Amino acid sequence: MKRTIKATFMAAMVGMSALGAEAADYKQNPFTLVYDGAIAKNEPGKVNIHPVTYRLNGLNIAANVYTPANYDPAKKYPAVVVAHPNGGVKEQVAGLYAQRLAEQGYITVAADAAYQGASEGQPRNVDKPANRIEDIHGMADFISQYAGVDQQRLGLLGICGGGGYSLAAAQTDKRFKALATLSMFNSGRVRRNGYVDSQLETILQRLQQASAARAQESAGGEVLYAGDANLTDEQIAKLPFALYRQGYEYYWKTYAHPNSTFKYTMSSLLDLMRFDATNQIELIDKPLLMIAGSKADSLYMSKEAFPKASGTQDKELFLLDGATHIETYWVPEYVDAAMGKLTTFYARTL
Repeated sequence: MKRTIKATFMAAMVGMSALGAEAADYKQNPFTLVYDGAIAKNEPGKVNIHPVTYRLNGLNIAANVYTPANYDPAKKYPAVVVAHPNGGVKEQVAGLYAQRLAEQGYITVAADAAYQGASEGQPRNVDKPANRIEDIHGMADFISQYAGVDQQRLGLLGICGGGGYSLAAAQTDKRFKALATLSMFNSGRVRRNGYVDSQLETILQRLQQASAARAQESAGGEVLYAGDANLTDEQIAKLPFALYRQGYEYYWKTYAHPNSTFKYTMSSLLDLMRFDATNQIELIDKPLLMIAGSKADSLYMSKEAFPKASGTQDKELFLLDGATHIETYWVPEYVDAAMGKLTTFYARTL
């Protein structure tokens, strides 16, 4: 039972779903992309993908840059940094939205977080807020120097956990002229309180476990992980929240990628549990668009964050009617609706 709770908790942090979709096969795509409509080859005059590697704090970061149709490096284009969900990688939903934005004329970048995906960092799957926020700053560093990018028209899109970290990054990084979130997930709050505040009574107990895990790790012992469980279909069906059920379906089946995992180091909880994406959110003074599904059980996090963003009057909370959290990752109807809103928002603000 404890294993199940641990895993479901991670699934929430990870966030996303895809019930009923046909499973994508990363091996069938030369760039190992698993989202629907993914680029299979670069062609002149079309949106192209460029796998890149850059250094950030001594680590090699793996990223994909998408350039618009008829891209000319001598011209100037607006750019958007896309931050992936917890447990996700650039080949999944972050890549989908990065490609769709490139179709609208933006140069975009989606990178794997340090210690995760194809990026370097040991031990694997460290999941600390400071790292994830630094990843966003690092993407901005890299894409700002990319040929053709107009540094004065830089936007940010954060998805799920990447949305919460984008709220934190944009508080101080004023290079971003506009910020959007999709299905924003406040990782610190969920790690601390449990999903929908369902684990309030075990906060101190879990902090003790995390502290012991760090002590063991620092002494050279085995690195302990949370969220590392393999659930059966029957167990998944019994999970208490749609985010968990659909998240397992999305990440383990329909849009699975070998670099994507639910697990994270137990010691990361020392940092996660004292973090909150809404702390000092009033420092955001740029246009803000928050998109979430009207039926998402994670909607409470966007609703709570929105009024706290008092530093900007140019803000909107836009609901995708009928969508759950994970469905905003892949269901064509909801992706199209989100893209329609993002296209209008960035066209106006960038």
